[in-house]
Amino acid sequence: MLVDMNTTQNPQPSARIVSGTPLAGRIAVVTGASSGIGEATAVRFAELGAKVALMARRGDRLDLLEDRIRANGGTALALPTDVTDRAAVLAAADRVADELGQADLVFANAGVQLISGITDLATADWDAQIDLNIKGVMNTVQAFVPSLESAAASGRSADLIMTSSIAAVRILEGFQVYSATKAYVTQLTKLLRTELGGKRIRVATIEPGMVDTELPDHVTDPAASKLMADLIAQIDVLSPEDVAETVAFMTSVPKHVNLTEITILPTEQII
Repeated sequence: MLVDMNTTQNPQPSARIVSGTPLAGRIAVVTGASSGIGEATAVRFAELGAKVALMARRGDRLDLLEDRIRANGGTALALPTDVTDRAAVLAAADRVADELGQADLVFANAGVQLISGITDLATADWDAQIDLNIKGVMNTVQAFVPSLESAAASGRSADLIMTSSIAAVRILEGFQVYSATKAYVTQLTKLLRTELGGKRIRVATIEPGMVDTELPDHVTDPAASKLMADLIAQIDVLSPEDVAETVAFMTSVPKHVNLTEITILPTEQII
């Protein structure tokens, strides 16, 4: 399969390759932090020493995650935010600056996957994916790039990482709009780097394959649901923690090193 998937299999324990507190002193922002890859990455950032701002629409889930991080000795700030709302994202950025400090690590991860045939004309699904997967990313860029620029200018590490998908570079019937939105994200990171790299801001994208998240739970197309279920039973998919560890590594390398585009797949995934 080509995109983030859900499975009932028990994933293998994730190997932790990053140790110590290489993110100590850093202020991280994670969108889509209420579940899946975003939640796992926020936890890992905090474990590695960062203060973490948690952004997502589901405030109750964020509160639980905030409590979990604090109980483990970390620092977290729950900011219920719909990233498709530009004013809300800008307001959240102000709270990050006021309550945690200047953000220098931004993981733009929020996204949605809604699969259907193009002739179904599921325009509400098209709009939802474009609004969240594209406009939500751009709102996040608008809100936090100035902070990243200031951090880099002061000599600190500065990271802008976005979650794309293997679907950005694969062709699969029914994934037209979703794949197109993720292709936008992949291309955007390449173009942003041409401008921000010279300012010592690292820009990168991660493109996961099958991951055990709730993302496919939103899929209502019966054919797409069956396709996912059939393929999911065939291989051991990634866990959110696998992706989180990869993102943690990308942010922990020396600041002159930019891992610009990483595709992460289950070993058995061949398409």
